[in-house]
Amino acid sequence: NVHIAALNPKIEGNQDFILDAGGLEGIKWDDAKKIVKRRFPEAVEKGLLPLQGSSATRDSKVDGSKAERVFGLKYKDFEEQIFSAKMFLTLNASILPLIPQQYAGKLQIIFRQQIQPWHPSSTLVHEAALAVLRLSPENFYPFSQVLFERQKEFFDVSVVKETRNETYRRLAKLAKGVGVDEEKVYGLLEIADTPGKDGGLNSGNGVTDDVKVMVKVNRLTGVHVTPTVLFNGAVENSISSSFTGDQWKEWLEKNVKQ
Repeated sequence: NVHIAALNPKIEGNQDFILDAGGLEGIKWDDAKKIVKRRFPEAVEKGLLPLQGSSATRDSKVDGSKAERVFGLKYKDFEEQIFSAKMFLTLNASILPLIPQQYAGKLQIIFRQQIQPWHPSSTLVHEAALAVLRLSPENFYPFSQVLFERQKEFFDVSVVKETRNETYRRLAKLAKGVGVDEEKVYGLLEIADTPGKDGGLNSGNGVTDDVKVMVKVNRLTGVHVTPTVLFNGAVENSISSSFTGDQWKEWLEKNVKQ
């Protein structure tokens, strides 16, 4: 959004801006585990969120307040930024079951995947979800929940020492855990190590065309930050990624016509 706002003639040119929400205090990546433990104590206790692994942090104190002043923006703090998983888990547990009972024929929730290309491994995770969607649509949501619960296993540090196909194999095993054929999932994901019939060396895999469609749709809607909620086709900034189930219900009661 700032890149677009900077085109406003009222914004003086030849300025530099730092977009960083950590401020002079900075952010420690491992603080995410403390936040998850505080927000999801039951899931942690049951082992659904094992909080394994660690991500080293290199301190770099910067001041991004100039961008806040000039563009009138307000950064989300770290605790709110990590809640794509929180939003999904809340919707899946509290809101999706409510729709057939209270909003049948009035509300439809569409879950659109959004690849974050600065996290290269996220593409592989999204491809696995697309493979499950193609093979077993009824297991897409259960598989998505598993991916969110175990997302750290596929962060950059967690995959850097394995090949792309090795990561695909681990994802296929997760799909098996929700009842989808592991070999069929892997078959859609695997990258061949020989040229294609036409001699091509960059032909992708069995869900590459699905990824292209997904990326095209997201470009058309202008979505960049995750999670982003659209209501009736327009970005709805009043919905926070940290909404509780009760807050979702209150928002829906006010905004969905009965």
